[in-house]
Parts: sequence; structure tokens; C-alpha cells
Amino acid sequence: MKGKIKMNIPLVEMDGDEMTRIIWKMIKEILINPYIELKTEYYDLSLKNRDATDDQVTIDAANAIKKYGVGVKCATITPNAQRMEEYKLKKMWKSPNGTIRAILDGTVFRTPILVDNIKPLIKTWEKPITIARHAYGDIYKDIEYRVEASAKSELVTTYKNGEIVKQTIYEFDRPGIILGMYNLDSSIESFARSCFNYALDTKQNLWFATKDTVSKTYDRRFKDIFQKIFENEYKDKFKNSGIDYFYTLIDDAVARIVRSNGGMVWACKNYDGDVMSDMVATAFGSLAMMTSVLVSPDGNYEFEAAHGTVTRHYYKYLKGEETSTNPMATIFAWTGALKKRGELDDIHTLIEYANALERASIKTVEEGTLTKDLAALSDIPNKNVVNTEKFLLKIKENLNSILKNK
Repeated sequence: MKGKIKMNIPLVEMDGDEMTRIIWKMIKEILINPYIELKTEYYDLSLKNRDATDDQVTIDAANAIKKYGVGVKCATITPNAQRMEEYKLKKMWKSPNGTIRAILDGTVFRTPILVDNIKPLIKTWEKPITIARHAYGDIYKDIEYRVEASAKSELVTTYKNGEIVKQTIYEFDRPGIILGMYNLDSSIESFARSCFNYALDTKQNLWFATKDTVSKTYDRRFKDIFQKIFENEYKDKFKNSGIDYFYTLIDDAVARIVRSNGGMVWACKNYDGDVMSDMVATAFGSLAMMTSVLVSPDGNYEFEAAHGTVTRHYYKYLKGEETSTNPMATIFAWTGALKKRGELDDIHTLIEYANALERASIKTVEEGTLTKDLAALSDIPNKNVVNTEKFLLKIKENLNSILKNK
């Protein structure tokens, strides 16, 4: 490769928190900046900066993705009560991922990174399972509060014509809690089409699951919209591609997935997808080996790692102790974003570089140079367990070899 690869349009770069923020910087310095004249529009989504800007920075980042088409995001903290105290926050800010997903109204597709020397915990799984997670509404945009004393809680809807529909949720005779959430037909329709299109693009069967036997209106609406769109728009396309659409209850889907050999797209509602993507990632090896991309209906993309901020390693890092944190999913967030930027802007060298970096990363793991978490999962002898920086430097060595031979 002669000279650095030039970019025309920037990526939206969203920095994050704790150990992943440290790794983010290392990846750029070791694996990206030496090869690419990187153009990004930078947003600091660290918890401190979100608090300082009243979370406006998250909204600005999401709108920038709408403007430029492609974003890449570092892992961030969603604060709980303990974090609120630790960081002295103004308020318990919502999940930045949830905010971005709501603004983009997209679907999150999460797929494990497979390597030969790390076998899935579930022995029947031979192919990757992609979780398609609805990325709008539900519990991530809910309203919830504590009921402090005896009270009657009602669900009230006031229409513009003045009509009021009211239903009792619960009559409390003692303190309790209450939650309200929503979704939109239009968002569910976008979710369904994204899933059907992704299944067609990857030629994989599509599964969808809710709990419509219990949630007879909310979950049933998801089921009905998926079925209607499939029948009207995708049934013949699926038949011609030799793939199927399959609906079942969420608990039945879990049982079937565990017994399957993989190779399907599993569409889940927002919360279900959050939980099941972690389950699938862990069973395939590690959350740090899970790619994640948010795809909006109007063709915008946000790439990120599926895991969190690796707090325990960050506290060790602050003490000056050596850490061996797996950067694979974060690397693949960058490669996914760079490939998509290359596809949209017709920069083939950028696509080739991103593919080479993915191959170099997988080769490093398969050759036996591993971070501690990967060493615990790998069944090969003579493992070379290294810290994060040495792992990245080994990837760089393999990358240089691939690019040279090319």
C-alpha cells in the first residue's frame, strides 16, 4: 500500500468511557492512523461530557449520523444509582444507545466473530446466529416511577378530538412501582422490512418471536405487522431465495435456538434483543467477539462493539496495573464503519484495508496470540497470552504482512 488512504466524507466518531475509551485511542494510533488520513466528526459521549451538556452531545451525534450516513461508537456507561453517585451526575441519564436508536429508528444486527480455535459452548452451533434487535421505544424510552402509598394508577390516552380512553392499571393498597412504554406502527414496520431485507441479503432464514399469548395487544401488534408485510411484500422473494420466515413465542424460540446449528437471523423486540444478544455472544465465546451495527430505514449506519466499558480493567489501569482487554469487537466496529464509508464513497482501497485488518485480527487469534479472556476460551496448546497493546501490535504485524503480499 503506497501512502495513506484518503477519505472524502467523514465518519461520525463517538468516543466513550473507561477501558474502552483507552482501547479506542490505542486502536486509532496503532491500526488506523498509520494507514488512513482519517476524517471524523468527533463527539465525546463520555458520561462526564453527557452530564455537562445535559445529554445534548448524544442528540447531536445521532443527527450527525443522519447527515454523514456512517458513525462508529465506543462503548458508553448507562448510569444507575451507583454511577450517579460515583460521577456526581445532575440526573440519571438515559442510555445513549437508546437515544441514538430512537433518533435513527433503526434495527441493530449483532453477529459473533468466529475463529477456528474458539468453539461455541453449545456444541450444535456451527454457524453464526445474528440477533436483529428492534431499536426503538419499549423500556428504553419508558416512563416509570415509584408509588409511595395507596393509590389508583390509570392508563389514560387523550385524543385530539377530546376523546379520553382510560383503564385502571392497578389499585395500590401499599407502595409499589409502575412503568409505561410505547411503540409505533411505523417503527415496527421499518424493523420488519430491515429484518426481511437483511435475511434476503445474507440468504438466511428469519425467525421472529414475541410473547403475544400474554401481551395480547402490544406484542400481538408486532406479530401482525411482521406477518402482513411478509405476506404482501416478501413471501415470493423468500421462496425464490430458498429461505423461510418463521414466527414463534419467545420462550419456544430460545429452546429451538439452543438445539439448532445456527445460521439464522433471529429478530427480537428491543429488550429481548438486548438480553439474547449477550446470551448468544457469550455462548459463542465472548461479548468482546460480537459485532453490532444499527441500520436505519433511510440507509444510515452506526457501528459499535456489543460489550460494555470493561470497568474492572479500567480500575486496574488507573492503578498502573497491566490489563489484557480484548479489543476485537471494537476493531470490527471500526472496520465495519470504514468498509461502509468505502462502499458509499466508492473508495475500494478503504474497503480492502478494512477487510485486511479483519483478516489480520482473526489470524492473530488463530495463531495463538491471545488476550486473557480469549486464552481461557481457546483450546489450542502453547498460547501466547499478552496485554492489550502487545495484542494490537501483533495484529499490526499481521496486517503489514497481508498488505505487503497484496
